[in-house]
Amino acid sequence: MSNLAEGWVLKLQTPEKLAPLFEPHRYKVIYGGRGKGGSWGMARALLVLGVSKPLRILCTREVQKSISESVHQLLCDQIKALGLESFYTIKEKEIDGVNGTLFSFAGLRELSVTNLKSYEGYDKVWVEEAEKTTKRSWEVLIPTIRREGSEIWINFNPQLDSDETYIRFIERTPPDCVLIPMNYRDNPWFPEVLEKERQYLQQTDSESYENVWEGKCRTSVDGAIYAGEIHDAIENKRIRPVPYDPLLKVHTVWDLGWNDKMSIGFIQRLHSELRWIDFLEDQFKTYDWYAAEIKAKRYNLGKAFLPHDGKHRNAQTGLSAEEILRKLGLEADAAPAAGNIEEGIKAVRLMFGQMFFDEVKCKPLVDHLKRYKRSIPVSTNEPQGPLHDEHSHAADMVREAAKRARDMTNDVKDRPLPIPRTGIV
Repeated sequence: MSNLAEGWVLKLQTPEKLAPLFEPHRYKVIYGGRGKGGSWGMARALLVLGVSKPLRILCTREVQKSISESVHQLLCDQIKALGLESFYTIKEKEIDGVNGTLFSFAGLRELSVTNLKSYEGYDKVWVEEAEKTTKRSWEVLIPTIRREGSEIWINFNPQLDSDETYIRFIERTPPDCVLIPMNYRDNPWFPEVLEKERQYLQQTDSESYENVWEGKCRTSVDGAIYAGEIHDAIENKRIRPVPYDPLLKVHTVWDLGWNDKMSIGFIQRLHSELRWIDFLEDQFKTYDWYAAEIKAKRYNLGKAFLPHDGKHRNAQTGLSAEEILRKLGLEADAAPAAGNIEEGIKAVRLMFGQMFFDEVKCKPLVDHLKRYKRSIPVSTNEPQGPLHDEHSHAADMVREAAKRARDMTNDVKDRPLPIPRTGIV
């Protein structure tokens, strides 16, 4: 029994692991698999705390285009389950307590820095489905919630270990942060209908099962084009330290962009192996900037392989990217024509088993490949061509590398790959 506001006594049932929700901490993070009861537990805890004293609580997620996409309905259901209908007044876009407690709802992506300032006096923020929360949203939200004793509550199901939320709170846990790992085993009210679904997925798709029900990170996003290839590279420790060999040429492969990202991979070829030793990506930078960055690395440079549009002349300068880079001292070579995308993807898949990626310098490149997937229109739900997004530029560059690999030559005889001291698991 818990004595709360005057005249109110509640008997609250929550999983034992959720006890830290009632302790003071700057960050409270629930993470794990489906059926853990994280959303349910956070809703109940916040409602009870809102009865104990007046609180202003922001309920948010990365994207919330309507109130139906928020936790509004979940809170309404728990108000009824706890018998708090006479304490809370449910409105269309907020929930009010008789003591002044207020639940508000907003999507982080839709809020500007100016709009978020209106929430700086709030006591608690609940970020639901936080695996989707971007770096930009965290950088705006965290300093905004600045009231003395304010808290940020986070609930998420991990997807990739390179996701911003996973890195920010699990890998680099900040001070005064309580981590609450949970899955279905920690939920005493785990329903039979979900148990049947859990068992079915365990029998039919072991990799998805580990992510969905055990809360372990995937090796790539659901539906990734190179999902199997990335998984194999991790299993066979081909994402590891890949040292630069000064006796081998370092070829650069480019995907050109200005508003979109310019993606440049650095490759050393030995026999049939393609060793990705470095990666450079930026936007709104001129060719002389990229040429200077490449030369500053002091590699034994080979050719700069460009896609077919490297031959297209710019209307302002009258020069092509190929011509500009040659004037800047790089041995540029643009492809004669655009290749077929699907044939290029097949070429990457055929060569992926011979690709090695440096685990530090090429981490952003590998992250892009983990997220490279096809467009799936809602109208048909059928996979189409690759989705053009922030991950596709690096993937296009890798496709160009697979097509041009035979032209990546060295001036010395091939030598075996040195065995690094450490590797990733």
